[in-house]
Amino acid sequence: MHATHHLTGYAATGAAILTLTLAGCGSGGGNGSAAGTPAGATTATTLMTAKVGKVGTVVTDGKGYVLYRFDADSVHPTKVTCYGTCAVVWPAATVKGSVTVKGIDRNLVSTVKRSGGTSQLTLAGWPLYRYAEDHGPKQAHGQGVDGTWWAVTATGAKATTASTSGTGGGGY
Repeated sequence: MHATHHLTGYAATGAAILTLTLAGCGSGGGNGSAAGTPAGATTATTLMTAKVGKVGTVVTDGKGYVLYRFDADSVHPTKVTCYGTCAVVWPAATVKGSVTVKGIDRNLVSTVKRSGGTSQLTLAGWPLYRYAEDHGPKQAHGQGVDGTWWAVTATGAKATTASTSGTGGGGY
């Protein structure tokens, strides 16, 4: 059963990548909306905290979608490394205009320019992302994927309260 779950995840992620690539969204700066994310999800204007299942209290966008950080990125200086196919599976949390925060220190929230010129939200210097397989609010299917993707806490730390296997579909 465990192997079947992983194969299903890989198949779903592969189908999403293929669909988006054929639609012209899988190359370049990669800040488009991925399959399974709500329309307009890449323009976040509110960051807030929410209790999410086994992950604990983490940061979500205004619609309740969990935001993640990527261990391959860096904070001193802030550096984004997820582009192209990676950004299809892990769309950047971008913003136009001001950001409202609830339960998060406003001084920890900023942006970084992506290679395509869009502004990606950061928290404590970590670039923020969504996960294409989170199909609804308060889902954290991206938690621990490949041991490098983590739901982010209000301080910018990794949420590590959930048991993670380090495997899952669509990681980078």
